[in-house]
Amino acid sequence: MRILLLGGAGQMGRVAARVLAEDDAVEHVVVTDLCERNARAVADRLGPKVSGISVDVLDAAELATALRDCDLVVNTVGPFFRFEARILSAAIEAGRDYIDICDDWEPTLQLLELDEQARTAGVTALVGMGASPGIANLLAVTAARELDTVADIITGWSIDVATASPAEANGTPNAAVAHGIQQTTGTIRILQDGHLVDRPALTQRRFHYPGLGPGRGWSFGHPEAVTLHRGYPHARDNINVVVGHRWIITALAALRYSVDHHMLTAARAARIVEAAEQRLPSDPADGLRPGALPPLFAVLSGTHDGAPGTVATALAQVPGLSMAEITGVPLAVAALRLPTRPGVHTPETLLDPDEFFAALAPYCPDAPAPRTMTATTRSWVDDQHNIETLSATPLTASLLPVSRARRFGRRRPAARWD
Repeated sequence: MRILLLGGAGQMGRVAARVLAEDDAVEHVVVTDLCERNARAVADRLGPKVSGISVDVLDAAELATALRDCDLVVNTVGPFFRFEARILSAAIEAGRDYIDICDDWEPTLQLLELDEQARTAGVTALVGMGASPGIANLLAVTAARELDTVADIITGWSIDVATASPAEANGTPNAAVAHGIQQTTGTIRILQDGHLVDRPALTQRRFHYPGLGPGRGWSFGHPEAVTLHRGYPHARDNINVVVGHRWIITALAALRYSVDHHMLTAARAARIVEAAEQRLPSDPADGLRPGALPPLFAVLSGTHDGAPGTVATALAQVPGLSMAEITGVPLAVAALRLPTRPGVHTPETLLDPDEFFAALAPYCPDAPAPRTMTATTRSWVDDQHNIETLSATPLTASLLPVSRARRFGRRRPAARWD
């Protein structure tokens, strides 16, 4: 298999390139970047199976030339609200299978409209296959299997474990930061009362997490909120939330207000975030404190055996706690095992969660057993059972309040993130 890795010199792209290059099924990886020197630097570190070239994805002819000699396009060029539709269209036109980490809801809806074109061309395209979206979608599917009907879907991720994102060399805001500003300002799209509606971002949402108790998050513009409910006819609400320290949410809300009231441009707000990240770097351990919500989770409510029920599934083993690792590794794992099913898909419509998490396990510290990759807790079982479930892995055990763990005679093992 020959792979064209667009944006492969970026943070997520470098991680994906390493995983892809190490796999025996991959014949060659072409890493691209606007700067050829950056692309070649990545290739030189990864060995003879990798080469680096310059590609401007906004240059149609240049992109088409790069697409000629590959079997699969892996796209990490962001922010996706600027580039995504034109890249997938080019891949379909070239007849090349495709996968990306698109985390903006607007282009996700545009990409899904290309489904018929992809089917006609025999192209399999998977969009949004990172952490959130990506793993989060598959956690939701895992939780949904416990319910007879699904009425409410919440996917969430922790901003506390995000690491600093350096600015681009050309002075433009980092793509991840630009995405964050885009999806916390103006309005975002969610499913509410059975209808897709546009609502202000960073609206507080409270919920109950079985085994951990009351939780709250703040709405964030993400693809999960516009795709996950499609497979559940009884779904009434679907939202993606960010969780973390209140002061971070307050700071984001202040930036949102400033951008929405034209006191700051989105670019200026992004530069402020970048400066803050560099001066106040986050510690991943902050997101793994007792009483915190998991770094990546899904909470679904509906019915179980004819009665109301709530299920939560969290990622319990991780390939790393940096944004690059928890996004780039799942991307590469899915790329290496991309099913052949022409059309444009999101993770929940193309991948089997059990198979995916089994494939991801070897890339996590100590290569855990596949059954320990996720932790599912349920409202219809007693607290002791849920706490034992969370105690089964160091990552989720670290979230248990000490008093609750002691009450049931469990000792919380120390969390690991090496």
